[in-house]
Amino acid sequence: MSAQDYIRGIGVKTFALSILISFTVCAACLAQTAKTNLQAYTRDAVSLNGEWKTIVDPYENGYYNYRYKPHDTRHPPSRDAYFTDSKMQKSTDRIEYDFDKADSLQVPGDWNTQNEKLYYYEGTVWYRKVFDIPKSKTSDRLYLYFGAVNYRADIYLNAKKIGVHEGGFTPFHFDVTKNLKREGNSLVVKVDNKRRADYVPTLNTDWWNYGGITRDVKIVSLPHTFVRDYSFKLASLEQKQVTAEVLLDGASVGESVRVAIPELKLEASAKVDEKGIARFDWQLPGLSLWTPENPKRYKVEISAAGDVATDTIGFRTITTQGRSLLLNGKPIFLRGMSVHEEYAAEGGGRVRGVEDARKLLGWAKSLNCNFLRLAHYPHNEHMVREAEKMGILLWSEIPVYWTISWDNEATYQNAEDQLSAMIGRDKNRAAVIIWSLANETPISESRNRFLTRLATKARALDDTRLLSAAMERHYRDDNAFVAVVEDALADIVDIVSFNQYIGWYDGLPEKANRITWDIPYEKPIFVSEFGGGAKFGYHGDKNTLWTEEYQQEIYINTLKMLDNIDGFVGTSPWILVDFRSPRRPLKEIQDDFNRKGLLSEKGERKKAFFIVREYYRKKKELAESSK
Repeated sequence: MSAQDYIRGIGVKTFALSILISFTVCAACLAQTAKTNLQAYTRDAVSLNGEWKTIVDPYENGYYNYRYKPHDTRHPPSRDAYFTDSKMQKSTDRIEYDFDKADSLQVPGDWNTQNEKLYYYEGTVWYRKVFDIPKSKTSDRLYLYFGAVNYRADIYLNAKKIGVHEGGFTPFHFDVTKNLKREGNSLVVKVDNKRRADYVPTLNTDWWNYGGITRDVKIVSLPHTFVRDYSFKLASLEQKQVTAEVLLDGASVGESVRVAIPELKLEASAKVDEKGIARFDWQLPGLSLWTPENPKRYKVEISAAGDVATDTIGFRTITTQGRSLLLNGKPIFLRGMSVHEEYAAEGGGRVRGVEDARKLLGWAKSLNCNFLRLAHYPHNEHMVREAEKMGILLWSEIPVYWTISWDNEATYQNAEDQLSAMIGRDKNRAAVIIWSLANETPISESRNRFLTRLATKARALDDTRLLSAAMERHYRDDNAFVAVVEDALADIVDIVSFNQYIGWYDGLPEKANRITWDIPYEKPIFVSEFGGGAKFGYHGDKNTLWTEEYQQEIYINTLKMLDNIDGFVGTSPWILVDFRSPRRPLKEIQDDFNRKGLLSEKGERKKAFFIVREYYRKKKELAESSK
């Protein structure tokens, strides 16, 4: 069955306690979703980053009583509940925890690399932050915003439950206007990173299950009527037609919205409809397009009812024509790498902020990359925005990885929520050209239904980008040297992408020289993974596993093979930097690291790094000469 066969909904009233887990609003469907996005990156905010007190709670004593009933269902809750942040008032008080005396962890950050005792830990850790709200930050509305928490977060503010969020890589927020005090607020977050079969991702992955509050936390200060969300897109390349939608929260029908792009001397106003949406449509003949060579962005100002939101936005198109991939109507070759949101050189763990993101992006630029595959989940917003500044195109993915619970409706809804949140946050980022639905998923009818639903949802949320997924290959039954990509998913996506490890999991490196490909789709072909492991500094002949020479040989032979694929428009080898994985325990070689990086976890360049750099240099020169 084809994909063709197969917002504002809940208004948050001023001063109402919202327990909505907020995910997304998109350009084409601001009026169709029942979950609201909040563009918070450039907003005035009180940062809650820094030191948080923590209590490790493997038995979840702070959440359940001895009959295993949740404390937060009892009113008033017992002081044994950690979220009450109770203190002993007299000598006869029996309270068996004390956040003030507890250990500390830095936020954003993971607990695994901050405390060696928690290196392998999977379970619950309670986080507590005490903070004030400066007088200058008081407003009609105050929102508590989390960039990401892995995996389930139960949020309590001043001993009251605010809400729950599941999913380790997407933002969420709550209206906490009525819950905040001017001074002495106690924010407690129960963070649980235990894996479950019905989660997204599921039990088995090839990356580290970092636990903690891994991205920024802040209180966003907003007026009663404010710009909640917006979407800008280049609707017509030929006419330089730009359209925009702005969503006001708290607005009355007919409220005026002003949009200005000063550099283009553009200023326009429109009135919101009954759904709070104002729509704009312009032809801008002087518009400069965003490209990797010239990542042009414009300052955009959106104002309404005294609120002003600003952003920097680039304009470009990404399309396909037969087996060609077109950026702004011109063919482009994606000189890519895959990358995890991990930076180990300075102590390790999740990317914590903009400097870590710049380090990874700088390494990619030094390879002559113009593209990164952000594997296997939505990465930090710092990563996306910095890539856009640096002219690096992006593939953004949700963690529908390997074998998901395909027939479980709750699992599907979790995946769809993560997809919607990813698109909602990054729909204005010109760098993002591909939304990826999945990675290496086994073909079945239930899987096909699951991913078809996701594809339909993605297209409804955003029709300006391409869809793909990392598929797999097999060999023809009558010829073991003809590799075949054949998958019902290929009929749904815009780019046929697949992973292959000839020379690593499949024969020796020289096998690539004998392989031909059968890919029966009139679509661009992208190789989303290939490579092999090597420990930096370990040398030997080209057929000795784990040596830099073996990895180098894989790259030499594979790149020659890929150039012979009809419609080959790029690749993102696996992977830029060595990263932690519990699947990789081999002592003195892996030591809990997947060693397929072209760089070690310390940023040291392996021999294959120079092969890719030279290959991409030639591709870059060829593209420039053809202009």
